[in-house]
Amino acid sequence: MKRIVLALAICFTLVTDNVIAANFAKVATTGPGNRIHGMDISRWQHPHDKPIDFQKMYDAGVRFVLIKGSDTRDASDKEAQKYMPTDRKGAQAVGIYTGFYHYATLPDTTKKSIVISDAKAQAQKVVWRLASIGGYTDKDLPIALDLENNCVRGTLSNCKKYTSRKLVTLWAETFLSEVTNKTNRKPFVYSYPQFLEKAMVRSIELKKYPLWIAAYGKDPAVSTNHPGLKKVGCFAHSWTKSNCLSDWQIWQYTSCGIGKKYGVPSSRVDLNVFAGTPEQFTEFTLGNWEPTPSDMLPANEPTTMQLLANTIGDTNLPTTFVVNVLRPDGTPVVTGTVAFKSADTLMKNGKQDAIRSSSGIYTLNITDLLAGNYVGVIEYQDESGVHATANIPVAFTINQMPTPPAKPTPKPKPKPVPVDTCKNQIRN
Repeated sequence: MKRIVLALAICFTLVTDNVIAANFAKVATTGPGNRIHGMDISRWQHPHDKPIDFQKMYDAGVRFVLIKGSDTRDASDKEAQKYMPTDRKGAQAVGIYTGFYHYATLPDTTKKSIVISDAKAQAQKVVWRLASIGGYTDKDLPIALDLENNCVRGTLSNCKKYTSRKLVTLWAETFLSEVTNKTNRKPFVYSYPQFLEKAMVRSIELKKYPLWIAAYGKDPAVSTNHPGLKKVGCFAHSWTKSNCLSDWQIWQYTSCGIGKKYGVPSSRVDLNVFAGTPEQFTEFTLGNWEPTPSDMLPANEPTTMQLLANTIGDTNLPTTFVVNVLRPDGTPVVTGTVAFKSADTLMKNGKQDAIRSSSGIYTLNITDLLAGNYVGVIEYQDESGVHATANIPVAFTINQMPTPPAKPTPKPKPKPVPVDTCKNQIRN
C-alpha cells in the first residue's frame, strides 16, 4: 500500500510539474526590464465598437491582459459584460493569459452591517460573472478588485461625501474574503499608493492578497526604479515593506501605451509588468475553479421591497422615498434600480433620480411634480433580468407653492486649456 501511495504521489508531482513546465514555456519575458509584459483593457479600448487584434498584441510581446469584467454601477457593468467574454476568448486563443477586474463603488452609510452586506453582494456579482464564463481555466489569473474611489455621494470631480478609512478597509476585507472562499484563489487588489495610505487602514488581513499597483512616471526597464516611492519617506500602507518599497506583483507603469502598437483601436492603453519569474507567474494560474449550478446567475429571482423612509415635498421641494429591495434569502439585490409610476396616466411622474446608497438600498428623489393627489407604486426593475420586478403602493399629495424667482443666467465659463495627461508618463 505504501508503494502504491508513493507511486501516486510521484505521478501527481510529475503531472503538476509538467503542467507548470508547459505553461512556463509559453510565458516570455518580453516586457521592459526583461519582465512579463501585460495590459489592462475595458470598453474604452473598443471605440465605435471596434475589435482588438490580439494576435498583434501577442506579437508585440504582451503575455497577459486584465479585462474589466464587472462594475458596481449597472450601466458600466453592462458595458463590461458586453466585451469581457469575447476579449477573454480572443486573448486566450493566441496564447495570452487573462484575468478580469471589478470596479468598486462603496456604499453611502456609516453602519458596519450595511458595509459588510454591500461587500458580500458585490462579491456575489463577481462570482456570478466568473461562473457565467465557466469559471477559471489554466489561462486565467485571479480576479482583481479595483479599489481607487472612496467617494460615496456626488461625483469624483464634485464629491459631497467620502467614507471613512475604517469602512473602506472593512469593505475590502469582506469582499476579498468572500471571493477567496468561493473560488479558492486570492484576488489581486488594484489601487495606487496615495489611496492605500490615505483612504485605508493598514491591515495584516489585506497584506495576504497580491497587490496590483498603479504608479506612473518611472520606467520599469531601469532596474533601480520601483513603483510608489515618495521622494522623502514612505507611503505607509498594508503592502509597504521595511525598506519603503511596495510588495507588488503587478505594476501598472503607464496609462499612455500606444494603442495601435498592440492591436488596440484606442489611442491609449494601460501597460503593466509582472514582478516575478515566469514560473511564479504560472503559479498564479493553478487551482482551477469551476462553477456549480448554484453559482450561476439566477433569472427573474423573486424580490421583496421595504419602504424605509419617505418625505413628501411640494411643487418646489423634492419628494423622497428610501426603499430596500431583498432577495429570497434576505440578502440585498445585486443589480437594478427604482422609479415612481403613477396609476393615473394623466399625472406626470416628474423628474426622478434614483441613488444607490448600498446594494439593495435606493433613495428616489422626485421633482417637478404638479400639485395634486398621486396614487401609484415605487417599482423596482432589473434590466439584466437577474431579479424580478417588485413594487410598493404609495399615495401622497403635492401642494402648490409660490413659483420661486428665476435664477440669473450664469456667465459663460472660459473654455478649459487642454491638459496633456500623458506628461511625464512612459509612452511605450
